[in-house]
Amino acid sequence: KVPTTKMLLSLIALLSTALLTSAAPPTCYSRVLSLSKEITESFKELQTSKAVDPCVETLPRLYLDIHNYCVLTKLRDFVAYPRCQRVLEVSELKEKARSLYTIMISYCRRDLAFLTDDCSALENPAVSPIEPS
Repeated sequence: KVPTTKMLLSLIALLSTALLTSAAPPTCYSRVLSLSKEITESFKELQTSKAVDPCVETLPRLYLDIHNYCVLTKLRDFVAYPRCQRVLEVSELKEKARSLYTIMISYCRRDLAFLTDDCSALENPAVSPIEPS
């Protein structure tokens, strides 16, 4: 009976460790990375949606690579774009972009490292962004 109790306690300890590991708060970098991916995907969906306003076609391209210093300018330009203000999906996307910009310049400023400043790469991305392994 003692070995069963010992094995049960070991299992509980292992599960507790696994729960604590997965409950770790996100880092600034992981938050910026996930939000940039979310924004990029939402923009792609908006561009391919059939039921959206024609003004969406005039929006600046929104491919985000947080490793590229030009992403800050890209976010500012997108948020400041004066058209499509009446389209709810665009307003929501602009709000997410504004949040990402604020996080990057305020909260995560010292935690981010830009690997390039190639602005044309954000207009015509040739390869997918660098991701940690």
